[in-house]
Amino acid sequence: MNKNESLLQFFSAQSAEIHYGLFLVNFLLAALLAHLLGRAYARFGRALSNRDIFGRNFVVLTMTTMLIITIVKSSLALSLGLVGALSIIRFRAAIKEPEELSYLFICIAIGLGLGAQQTVITLIAFAVLIAIIALSHVVQQREPGPNLYVTLSSPRKAGAGLPELLAGLQQHAREVKLRRFDEGDDHLEASFQVAFADVGRVESCLKHFRTSLGDTRVRFVDERGIGN
Repeated sequence: MNKNESLLQFFSAQSAEIHYGLFLVNFLLAALLAHLLGRAYARFGRALSNRDIFGRNFVVLTMTTMLIITIVKSSLALSLGLVGALSIIRFRAAIKEPEELSYLFICIAIGLGLGAQQTVITLIAFAVLIAIIALSHVVQQREPGPNLYVTLSSPRKAGAGLPELLAGLQQHAREVKLRRFDEGDDHLEASFQVAFADVGRVESCLKHFRTSLGDTRVRFVDERGIGN
């Protein structure tokens, strides 16, 4: 028996039977856990994007990850082939919020755990993660902080830069945190978390931008409500 035949025999011996009943149970369980994770993300997340729409992707991602792991774990040859396939795939989806990336990793972890038939440890880890996320949300709500998201868009011709936008907010708000800043050839856009003491401060802030930077667009998005 030559070396090539020995290698071929080694690869063929690595295949394993897939228990279809257990696979179906774990596959449905992956969908359920991913759905619950999406609900938790919509409820407890703090990203600026539409969390409900983004969370709908969790089910497909989790179930696809589990399917891939279930297939490749049954054959070493398929595992090596997966490495080669992933090396030529380019994922170009822009993930601007670290929180979004964290939830995507949780989806992948669920798919990996159920695909490897580690159902009990996956369920325990999922329950602990959800508990930590909920507890963190409760603790953060008790801490005073910004209560509105403010997005400022200004064309280049207005002559307003990030320092001017930040200074305008700081004059009327008790706390300002920069969350996102995008700069193009002809415009710039900045998103802030801002804490206003009352509605009057919001109105005075709007008047400031109307008079000093008339071309600047201001958009407010409620986070917890003014005065909460």
